[in-house]
Amino acid sequence: MSDSILFATLFAVYIILKNNIADGPSGKDIFNLPFVFIETLLLLISSITYTMVSIATNTNNKKMINIWMIITFLFGCCFCIMEIHEFYHLIGKNYGPWRSGFLSSLFTLLGTHALHVLSGLIWIIIMMIHIYQFGVTIDNKIRLQCLSIFWHFLDIIWICVFTFVYLFGMI
Repeated sequence: MSDSILFATLFAVYIILKNNIADGPSGKDIFNLPFVFIETLLLLISSITYTMVSIATNTNNKKMINIWMIITFLFGCCFCIMEIHEFYHLIGKNYGPWRSGFLSSLFTLLGTHALHVLSGLIWIIIMMIHIYQFGVTIDNKIRLQCLSIFWHFLDIIWICVFTFVYLFGMI
């Protein structure tokens, strides 16, 4: 619930500051929709692969749980690498968060989401170790369900980012 409030606040700040470009670039000038679309696909596919983790959990298939967790982890890593590349590219053009209210709110929103994805990746590693060491116990099933909720929540937030930041930013 606290993450919902956090992201609602970040979206509100972004909406308020999106036109405060201070003679800097606007979203139209810096957004690369094909690149962001690939990021979006990576994250949405990772949601599908995590659903396969849930299915494997229901059948107590330790091997398949970890295989699908590895696949989910790889998609999440690719997403984070693309986010870092986007930040690096923007900063390289002197479009960093210090440039304007728009860029500051953009970096904060995207950075917070990326940090949450990174947290999810760490959680995936921890759960893979737990599954490997202790198997598909009741406690691990609950932990995997909690991770599922968190991971799918991040996808929902990213769909909002893609829509309200990138798509509407190109209008």
